[in-house]
Amino acid sequence: MKDPRVNVIEKRLKNISRIIAVSGGKGGIGKSVTSSLLSLSLSKKGYNVGLLDLDLTSPSDHVILGVKNVTPTEKKGVIPPTINGVQFMSIVFYTSEDPAPLRGEEVSNAIKEILCITRWNNLDFLIIDMPPGIGDELFDTIELFQKSEFLLLSTSSKIVFETVKKLLLLLQELNVPVLGIIENMKQYDNQFIKNMCKKHHVPFLGEIWFDKNFENTVGDMKKMVNTQVFKDINKVTENIV
Repeated sequence: MKDPRVNVIEKRLKNISRIIAVSGGKGGIGKSVTSSLLSLSLSKKGYNVGLLDLDLTSPSDHVILGVKNVTPTEKKGVIPPTINGVQFMSIVFYTSEDPAPLRGEEVSNAIKEILCITRWNNLDFLIIDMPPGIGDELFDTIELFQKSEFLLLSTSSKIVFETVKKLLLLLQELNVPVLGIIENMKQYDNQFIKNMCKKHHVPFLGEIWFDKNFENTVGDMKKMVNTQVFKDINKVTENIV
C-alpha cells in the first residue's frame, strides 16, 4: 500500500522548478558549505531559492547561514523562515542542539514528515544538502524528489573520488540526472578530477579553491560573500543555471 504521505509530498513540491541534491558519498568534503553558498549565490542572482538540510543526524547549514532565534511559521503546515533571501528548512528547528540518533525506518519517516509539513513558496531552485554515505537518505531522495538532479562534490584526492565514482555509477545506473562534478577544496593545480569527468562522461562544473581563512567568516553573511570560496561558487552557479 502506498504511503499516503507521498501524495502530500508531491503536492508540496509541485511549485518547484528545479531540485538539486548536493552529494558526494563521503563526509568532510564541504557539501554543507557548498549547498549553503550555492543557495545564496542563486538568490543573489534573482532566483527564488530554498535550502533543505537533509543531514538529519548532523545538520550544519544553520551554523553556516548564521541562523539564530528563528523558527518556522505554522500555517496549514510549516512555512520555512527566509534567511538572507533563502527559504531554509532543517530538522534543527525541532531538535535544537540535541542529537537525533535516527536509523533505518526512522530516517525515512523523518524525511517524509519534514516534506509533508513544509510549504515551499514557488521556488526556482530547491537545494538539498545531502548527508554522507550511500544509504536510505539517498534512495528516499530519488524516490520522493522525482525530478531531482544530483550535483556531486569531490576533492582531488583519489580516495575521495573512489567513493564519488561509486555514487556516480549508481546514479547513472538508475538513470538519475547528474549535473556534473565540482572539485572542492582545491590546493594545487592538477587535472585529476577533470580527467575523471571525461573518463566517466560527466560535466566538470568548476573548482573551489581551499581558503584557510574561510572558517573565520562562517555565520557572517557580509564576510562570507566576499571570500574567494563564494566567488568560486558564483562561477559554478553560472554552469548550473
